Amino acid sequence: MNELNLIEYVENLRKKKLSENTIEAYKRDIKRYIKFLSARDEKISEVDTITIMAYVQELQKGKMANSSIVRSIISIRGFYVFLMSKGIVDEDPTYKYEVPKVKRDIPKVLTVEEVDKLLNMPDLSSHKGIRDKAMLEVMYATGIKVTELLNLNIYSINLKLGYIKCKGTKEKERIIPIGSYASNCIEEYLKIRSSFNVNNLDYLFFNSQGTKLTRQGFWKIIKEYAKDAKIEKNINLYTLRHSFAVHLLQNGADIRIVQELLGHTSIAATQIYSSISKKSRIAEVYNKTHPRA
Repeated sequence: MNELNLIEYVENLRKKKLSENTIEAYKRDIKRYIKFLSARDEKISEVDTITIMAYVQELQKGKMANSSIVRSIISIRGFYVFLMSKGIVDEDPTYKYEVPKVKRDIPKVLTVEEVDKLLNMPDLSSHKGIRDKAMLEVMYATGIKVTELLNLNIYSINLKLGYIKCKGTKEKERIIPIGSYASNCIEEYLKIRSSFNVNNLDYLFFNSQGTKLTRQGFWKIIKEYAKDAKIEKNINLYTLRHSFAVHLLQNGADIRIVQELLGHTSIAATQIYSSISKKSRIAEVYNKTHPRA
């Protein structure tokens, strides 16, 4: 019964036009929760706050990060709201459970010099290198998420006018300017794109099999180049996006413009980059002006 409810709930999430990554995260969280209830031989309609507390303790024993636990509770809460709307349960047992606040980690960013080193790693004598160079340049030029990058199609780019069209959360489209350097890299890639596009698809970028690149596949690419560039910082799929935002703010960009470029619905999400920019500026001024810096 719970599995059927989950299937119906997932379909309901898709109607809300959430990203597939978000939907998969919700699905994993709820499946884990249903498995926990099954092991306790407890029906979903009989759960109370004590059970939720026991579940959180179970997750903590498994060394799950606090941020992941919070997300899991939010997923379960959404599931119960859905079950209540269907009359399957009478109340939400997570309602009285206080979700702990998550301390947001300050994202790691690269310096301009480190970005240059990273973006110069692809071997432009190979088709793979030309593709990789174009992908990395587009990411840094626009600050788009990896999923947004991989979803770009041939109709998403307008090199003549210098912009790309990007679909973000809930299919909301935004127009992002693209610099001349990234435009040139795309032009070079388009000359050899057909060698990847063996299945005649509309995607802009492809893997070696001629299908859509996965996030994991892209992660392997960027991790390899970071290693080759001897960059010591921990790099993840968002590092170029974070660096894009901070570098814009460091060079005087208005925070509202950066918010729009990143596709943030709230200015609060963008302000964390502003704090990084200010700290970096303070350190720079100190090092240049203090006699014993």
